[in-house]
Parts: sequence; C-alpha cells; structure tokens
Amino acid sequence: MSAEPVDTRAQRTLITPEGVDLRLKIAEAGQRAGAFLLDIAIILGLLIAMSLLALVGAGLIAGLTGGDAQEGKVPLGVEIAAVIWLLGAFLLRNAYFIAFELSPRAATPGKRVMGIRVAARNGGRLRAESVFARNATRELEFFLPLAVLGAQGSGGENVDGWMWLLAVIWCSVFVLFPLFNRDRLRAGDLIGGTWVVRTPRQTLAPDMAQDGVERTARFPFTLAQLDAYGVKELHVLEDVLRVRERRTMRAVADRICGKIGWTRTDDDDFDFLSAYYAAIRGRLESRLLMGKRRKDKFDAP
Repeated sequence: MSAEPVDTRAQRTLITPEGVDLRLKIAEAGQRAGAFLLDIAIILGLLIAMSLLALVGAGLIAGLTGGDAQEGKVPLGVEIAAVIWLLGAFLLRNAYFIAFELSPRAATPGKRVMGIRVAARNGGRLRAESVFARNATRELEFFLPLAVLGAQGSGGENVDGWMWLLAVIWCSVFVLFPLFNRDRLRAGDLIGGTWVVRTPRQTLAPDMAQDGVERTARFPFTLAQLDAYGVKELHVLEDVLRVRERRTMRAVADRICGKIGWTRTDDDDFDFLSAYYAAIRGRLESRLLMGKRRKDKFDAP
C-alpha cells in the first residue's frame, strides 16, 4: 500500500488537557513570512483609504472654518486630520492582529490564505492574554525599528548612521529569530506561550455507501452473509476502498468471499467490495435502530 512521505521534522505530538492526542504540523518560516506580508498589504490598503478620508475631512473642516489660515501656520483641519490618522494607524496595526487571532479561526486573513493559525503550546484554549502578549511584542520587533529606519534624525550624520545600523540589527535579530529554533517561534510566541501551526484545507470524502448502492443489484447478498462482519471491519473496508490499492483490494475481496461463501463471477474487486460495503453498512444501521450494535465479527450477531 503506497503512502505519501511525511515530514516528521514539522510534526509535533500534543496532548490536550482533555487527553486528546493531536498531531500538529508547525508552520514553515516561508508560510509565516507570506502571511505577514499579506496582512501588511491589507493594513497599507486600509491606511491609504484612511488617508483619503482624512484629506476629505480636512477639506470639510477648512470649508467650515472659512479656509483662512495665518501664514506659516498649519490649518486647523489638517492638524485634526493628522491626529486622527496617526491614532487610527496605531490602533489599526495593533488591533488588526489581535482581533483576528481572537476569532474562532485564530488567524488573520493572511494566515488563512497560507493555511496556518495560532494555537496555544499547552494544548489548551487560546487565551486573550496570550494573543495580546504575542502581538504587543510585534511593536518592538518590527514597527518601532521600522519607524526609526524611516525617520530622519536631527543629530548629525554620525548619529543617523548609528541609529540606522542599530535599527537594522534589531530588525534582523527578531525577523530571523524563527529560523534558529525548532518550533519556528517568534519572540512574541515565547512570551505568549503560542505557536503557529498548519491548518490545510480538508475536502469532504465521498460517501462510500451512496456510491455502492448502485452496485448492490449485481450482488444479492443474504442476511447471513451480511452478518459476518461488524462495525470494526466496516471501517477497515472503507479505508481499503478509499485508498483503492489493487493488490490490497484483491486480497480483501478474496478474504471476504471465503468468509461468506461467495462465488465470484467477475474480476472487478472494487465493484464487489463497494457493493458489500453499502449492503453491510445498511444492515448494521438497520440493526442499530433496533438497539443492536455489533462491534466486530467476534460479537454475537
């Protein structure tokens, strides 16, 4: 039976407080970087929209105040719009991450696109204080040194050069920090007790019983033949049908035929197993309605 190779380096085993064994995959550094860049692009788009609104508001205020301003003095409307823009920008870049990561999906739009989410490292519920802590450090990790890089110093070229160098080193340490630990943790993850894990999109598997009903007319099984197996064997048979490995299906079909005394008249193993699966599932479900559950083939029918 073939199986896809699994990257065990990214796998983590986590036991939740309820005793559930979770198999998690740590998000790659590229996924985290891509998600962050997407979120920054969204934030910049919102800031541009906010800037346009601030300019419109400044124009309205200037119109209400008559538009007269003293020479060399910033108009009142521009000052008010600038204050509103700065306050909105600060709240946006901080509240954006916190609000989305406190949602049930625990992921910003960028993380959702990249198929990752934030989770608590202890397996418990992701708490608000953890989300706040991991995002509060982002201001020190990224936005504060970025503001230093973008600001123009006033203490001379030497001071400006040292500030630039320190800001670049500061950013580099925190940006590259996830590359130097096994769980790809940011400094904020260490403080908040969180990590970022993969949440790949899952597609619903087709209903095997519905698929096999169309084939049951070709295989008239008796009740005795359907009572040969229980719920456990039904689940095993479902896995075999989903994988559809030819040799495995042939071995399972021969085993079932020998067990129930069925004489094969064709070589289509999948059709036979699919029909038997649909028939035995219908039989088990009808018995369950009468309060009779058969766990496996060793349980009395």
